[in-house]
Amino acid sequence: MTAVKKNVAVIGAGYWGKNLVRNFASIGALAAVADADPQRLAAVAQAHPDVTLHDDPERAMADPAIEGVAIATPAETHAALVAAALHHNKHVFVEKPLCLEMVEGRELVRAAEAKGLTLMVGHLLHYHPAVIRLKEMVDGGQVGQLQYIYSNRLNLGKIRQEENIIWSFAPHDVSLILALTGETPEQVTSFGGNYLQPEIADVTVSTLSFPSGVKAHIFVNWLHPFKEQKLVVVGTEGMAVFDDTAPKDKLLFYPHRIRWQHRLPVPEKMDAQVIALAPAEPLKNECLHFVECIRTGLQPRTDGKEGLAVLAVLDACHRSLVNGGAPVRPGHGEHGQQQDQGYTVHPTAVIDHGCVIGKGSRVWHFAHVISGSRIGDNCSLGQNVVVGPNVTIGRGCKIQNNVSVYDGVTLEDGVFCGPSMVFTNVYNPRAEISRKDQYRKTLVRRGATLGANCTIVCGNTVGRHAFVAAGAVVTRDVADFALVAGNPARQIGWMCRCGVRLNFDDGQTARCVACGENYLLERGAVRPSQEPAEL
Repeated sequence: MTAVKKNVAVIGAGYWGKNLVRNFASIGALAAVADADPQRLAAVAQAHPDVTLHDDPERAMADPAIEGVAIATPAETHAALVAAALHHNKHVFVEKPLCLEMVEGRELVRAAEAKGLTLMVGHLLHYHPAVIRLKEMVDGGQVGQLQYIYSNRLNLGKIRQEENIIWSFAPHDVSLILALTGETPEQVTSFGGNYLQPEIADVTVSTLSFPSGVKAHIFVNWLHPFKEQKLVVVGTEGMAVFDDTAPKDKLLFYPHRIRWQHRLPVPEKMDAQVIALAPAEPLKNECLHFVECIRTGLQPRTDGKEGLAVLAVLDACHRSLVNGGAPVRPGHGEHGQQQDQGYTVHPTAVIDHGCVIGKGSRVWHFAHVISGSRIGDNCSLGQNVVVGPNVTIGRGCKIQNNVSVYDGVTLEDGVFCGPSMVFTNVYNPRAEISRKDQYRKTLVRRGATLGANCTIVCGNTVGRHAFVAAGAVVTRDVADFALVAGNPARQIGWMCRCGVRLNFDDGQTARCVACGENYLLERGAVRPSQEPAEL
């Protein structure tokens, strides 16, 4: 076997990321780990003292010694992190799903192809010895002509707050069913129930109908009394069962057949045959495959296009679910309906009269744009976003899920609002006292980033290209290019306009390690060196 280079950085060392850390380390490829949680980094340092640690993924991506980046973070962060890694010319392995929006998925695949970089999606089952053998059986005709496939993925947890169970539990099964059939479903329906949180399904049953006549259903549930991960493939010559929770004999083949007697179907039941499997850890196989793709340029078994095909089915399931189980054709009318004005609005979103929305902008599930608001070109408003009334948002802004941009707030061009961050517009609110005449104005200037779950207290200005860390509470103005964190937020550094931290080693000048732009620090303020100083 060819020696493995130590050239992979893992982004995210949490629930699943720690398994990637362990496996990339076991094959000798782990060079760095990035995670914002100090306790996670401490655990990595104890287990792997020779690995470089970062609290910022951009630092790992900017390291020229790193060739591949493995991303194991929440699904809503995938698109941004994959894009950043590709920007740094890194090969990318991203855990499922590729991302949450078809538009972003297509752009990621296009960017990887344009740069000649590997883009691999973590559809783990493709690297499981039982699944590899099952696909050989199907392709070799052992089960005969495919008729029906069903999968159950059931457990008590891990319960998400960011996305429904389709996005969390179903990707593996969708990926496997597409591989076994070799087809794209022509129609998808999905039904489910929300029991723990509004608008987030805990249980769903999705049905996929294929052009060949094969049908499949996927039952996922994170409110189930016991764990079950089982896939059943029914064909004309037999039935195969893959039970991933079985302690042994994970793949069984039942050579049952149906014979017709006096025009009546009579089942011929046979004993199960245990299919022998080579011992191997699927995740280790997957990590080795990624390393081999980096080394040789091999096309990944689960590449970006495969991830995009899975994403199209997940998206169709989601759209069917939020529309009461209505049939949806994957890849058609993704997430919304194109309007005459040139912007996209999901059917569940509400746009009040008197609003202006720019060309190329997208308004997703359950969002509400209130009267008098103006949104610039090429903006994205995520699930459950509320804007207005009378709010102005510039061009190219991205507002992630569960953000409310209230009256009195103005966003200039290119502002990023992370999931569940908070704007206020009254300094001392009381439920019983109306203070609408006491709104304090908030200005977020061009290119600023507001991290997930941060709070911007009203009456303050966040400067150009400033970076507010996740969970920070901003109680005073933030300078241009400043990096602030904590409660209350305090400045801990400076950021390049491309989003990479700057180091002013001599106290006066800095050069961005990612984009090469030069900066000057004068009288406590930072500016690009080509910009004139303010008088």
